[in-house]
Amino acid sequence: MQATVPVSSSLHTTTTAADPTALSTQTNNMALVPAPPSETPLFAEVDMCSDSSATTVRATVIQASTVFYDTPATLDKAERFLAEAAGYGSQLVVFPEAFIGGYPRGSSFGATIGSRTAKGREDFRKYHASAIDVPGPEVDRLAAMAGKYKVYLVMGVIEREGYTLYCTVLFFDSQGHYMGKHRKVMPTAVERIVWGFGDGSTIPVFGTPIGKIGAAICWENRMPLLRTAMYGKGIEIYCAPTADSRDTWQATMTHIALEGGCFVLSANQFCRRKDYPPPPEYVFLGVEEDLTPDSVVCAGGSVIISPLGTVLAGPNYDGEALISADLDLGEIARAKFDFDVVGHYSRPEVLSLTVRDHPTNAVMFTSASEKSEASRK
Repeated sequence: MQATVPVSSSLHTTTTAADPTALSTQTNNMALVPAPPSETPLFAEVDMCSDSSATTVRATVIQASTVFYDTPATLDKAERFLAEAAGYGSQLVVFPEAFIGGYPRGSSFGATIGSRTAKGREDFRKYHASAIDVPGPEVDRLAAMAGKYKVYLVMGVIEREGYTLYCTVLFFDSQGHYMGKHRKVMPTAVERIVWGFGDGSTIPVFGTPIGKIGAAICWENRMPLLRTAMYGKGIEIYCAPTADSRDTWQATMTHIALEGGCFVLSANQFCRRKDYPPPPEYVFLGVEEDLTPDSVVCAGGSVIISPLGTVLAGPNYDGEALISADLDLGEIARAKFDFDVVGHYSRPEVLSLTVRDHPTNAVMFTSASEKSEASRK
């Protein structure tokens, strides 16, 4: 089963699959719905497995825009999409990079080498106010959503720790528990003005009943050593929230699927100029005069790819959408028969990787360390 659901006043799922039980469904709105009862499946199962012992997981990537500078409204929007995905029987839902808090596309925050503007400082204050604390009330609400709709949730957020921001992915299980986070280890270009750097302590891969799940964000997916660290942890469902909608991104996603022998789920925002505040409050530097409210400033391209490099759903460049596919986890073994990057196709006596996976802190207090050591005795 593969499906792309465009978001409009009337939603329609177009499903294409060789299996005759594949369904095409239509729903008329995105109002919140109660969690679907597990004993009443919404879809006939699409059997993509030749081995009855293999597991099939229905996964959805969300392609949608943030409500910029309005975190409560963005959380409401996230729940509407989550309810819709759960209604289609999804077990795993992945949102784009910086969905909660916003991706500050086109903004320079008034920074040039040697100076910052007063408006840029105010822009940062507002952006900081839109970020979320981890843990915090917004994390609690996201956990409650995951539990309500019985889905594993992977959510891109802007995390606030004191006055430093991080581009972060949060993970939640289907019982409504917060599992952990990944902080982007290398913000790209001007992102480094407003986002801090993650360290090796937040590169998790979570073992779950639906597979081993982890994430890397946007261009850090191009970092071979980061990918290798995740392969070393046995990742099976590789989530890649992004802000890159260019054609070249698709090649990166296909390469990772083949290299890692894993499913790759890439979620991007679809944004028009009107999804951001109007000028002069928010300015797309250098191109603002060429934009209309309906100009597309991020075209999406969300996609799901199999471990053998087959595109299962997407890429979608048409608008906000739910992009879904059934993941036959048996494909992982079939792919790794050819190429297991940290197994039979590795040469550790020639090439190996050491990951420093402890937290790195700017300040450590010895008294706190001594108290912690004493409490363990």
